[in-house]
Amino acid sequence: MTVPGVRWTADQVLALAPDPASRAAGSRLGVAGPWSGTGWSEEGVVWGRCEGSGSAEYRTAVEPAEADGPAYLCECPSPRVPCKHALGLLLLWAGAGGAVPRGEVPEWAARWRAARRERARGKRTGGAAGSAPRGADPAAARRRAERRAGRIDQGAAELERRLTDLLRGGLAGARRAGYGMWEETAARMVDAQAPGLAARVRELGAIPGSGPEWPGKLLEECALLHLLGRGWLGRERLPPELAAVVRTRVGLTAPPGGPPLRDRWLVLARYDTADPRLTTRRTWLYGTASHRTALLLSYGAAGRAPEPDLPVGLALDAEVSAYDGAGGQRVALGERFAPPVPDPARPPGVTVTRAAARYGEAVRADPWLESVAVTLKAVVPQPAGETWQVADAAEDTALPLTARARDRPGLWRLAAVSGGRPVRVFGECGHRGFTPLAVWPDGPGPVVPLC
Repeated sequence: MTVPGVRWTADQVLALAPDPASRAAGSRLGVAGPWSGTGWSEEGVVWGRCEGSGSAEYRTAVEPAEADGPAYLCECPSPRVPCKHALGLLLLWAGAGGAVPRGEVPEWAARWRAARRERARGKRTGGAAGSAPRGADPAAARRRAERRAGRIDQGAAELERRLTDLLRGGLAGARRAGYGMWEETAARMVDAQAPGLAARVRELGAIPGSGPEWPGKLLEECALLHLLGRGWLGRERLPPELAAVVRTRVGLTAPPGGPPLRDRWLVLARYDTADPRLTTRRTWLYGTASHRTALLLSYGAAGRAPEPDLPVGLALDAEVSAYDGAGGQRVALGERFAPPVPDPARPPGVTVTRAAARYGEAVRADPWLESVAVTLKAVVPQPAGETWQVADAAEDTALPLTARARDRPGLWRLAAVSGGRPVRVFGECGHRGFTPLAVWPDGPGPVVPLC
């Protein structure tokens, strides 16, 4: 088994934080002062006791090298996973100076570890021990699918009428109506069982009044939404590949298909986006043997971090299966054969010109695609007027950074790692520009997360 003697970096630990507040609080606890009785063992456990408020003391243990992602135990009342104490313990363990010595697993941590393994064995054997589930009724499943398709038909037709009314009345009316108009339309799409249409409608609500160019942006997004509605209503006439994309975009997701692909998957980047209902986690992987870049999407109810917890810079031996109609990017994570471990591998990069061309090729297959994942092999981040760009070191081309990238602290980390020299950068390239998500220094060194 991979042991935690192979230390993580602080960036890899902080990438596990469920939110910025936990990241800051965990950083404050990543020093020896509040900790006692710390240790790590060959069995793959890190443990310690942390001072809490008043006379409270919280026992904390982590198994960082689990195949399914780190496992945590803490006696504190926080609902966050991992909590600030688990993050602080991992930061202390990851640091230099031997603040967490090697030792024997204490009895309380050993009991937790044994209980986890017992539950895992129960999950693996439960299906075989019980009776075989009855097979699904194909005719009933087909009727349910037909009923849902009929409801989506009605929702798409209603959306077409609402978009037509908006354009006839003028886009200025969208600003006067406020967000309520879009939320009510999105609710109708939810009733029609078309969550993909509902999500795009909600995004429209944030555009009016967002800046001097908002009418053009709103018209552009309305056109894409109209195209998706018409694509759904005319899906029988579309080529099979495009029809699969349309089904996915309106919210009809099918199970991943095709044979599983086993590889050593390097975690390139990971970031969460949240709304009041749901937290979405995007984890980008790179297959070191297949040279394929893949996206893991996972979801957590509001206030809970999604799984899996895969720190940037680690690699895992695992299988993935691709989803249809996802541009070949989205995959489902299958069986894992070993715990994730640090890996110095770097994906090969492309020029800025090739990155832009790759996005254009992808849009031909999926007109609603926001961006594609690319690694730029040698670019220099630099100011460009009131914005920033990444300039190709080998050709006279550059990509502007998106507004999302310019508002992140990662921009300054990117500039610091570069120091004016060309660096290799992984990110998302789309019609709004380039969003850097990870950077490798010029020379040896681990990946540096930017999100």
